[in-house]
Amino acid sequence: MVPFSFGGRDLTALAEGALFWPARGALLVADLHLEKASWYAGGGQMLPPYDSLATLTELTELVARTSAREVWCLGDSFHDADGCDRLAPQARALLLALTGSTRWTWITGNHDPVLRDRCGGTVVEEADVDGLILRHEADPRESRPELSGHFHPKLRLRVRGKLVARRCFVATADKLILPAFGALTGGLDVDHPALVRAVGRPAEALVPMRDRMLRFPVAA
Repeated sequence: MVPFSFGGRDLTALAEGALFWPARGALLVADLHLEKASWYAGGGQMLPPYDSLATLTELTELVARTSAREVWCLGDSFHDADGCDRLAPQARALLLALTGSTRWTWITGNHDPVLRDRCGGTVVEEADVDGLILRHEADPRESRPELSGHFHPKLRLRVRGKLVARRCFVATADKLILPAFGALTGGLDVDHPALVRAVGRPAEALVPMRDRMLRFPVAA
């Protein structure tokens, strides 16, 4: 857990790709993409059907470790609007326990613009929380401090001749993009034009380790 400041708020970046806001006891995650494997299976592409259980197990552990009272999911929490209906019993039980024990808020995304079964919690399009704007996709026109997801940022580096990829946060003075938290999610290079257009310049890729934050300038 690495403390840092954004938008005048003291936050903590977790190596698992989540963000903790101590003053509110709030845990923030983006892009869970629950039931992505079952969505692909519906189209004939069979993937191991354990992504939701793995994601929700890790999220349960983080809620317990941080003693979070609130959870904010920054969009694309399900891979499609019907995802909650397809949850296996064990995964559904984990999710219902989470939404029943915390103040849980779903922010809608492009994959789940209408959540037909919320599995508990409250659904909003975006939120202003103590001066921080929470939404799914960064708005280049937004001048207020903004937290978002959508892009699944990843930093790729060549280390000792080997290509290493790590999910990361992307930060500017007024924008912070969270990495994808889901177990079955890909990633977009931090210097991809779409991501650069969303956050502007100068930007940094932030990789939280156990006791320190690695910072890398995002190349033009």
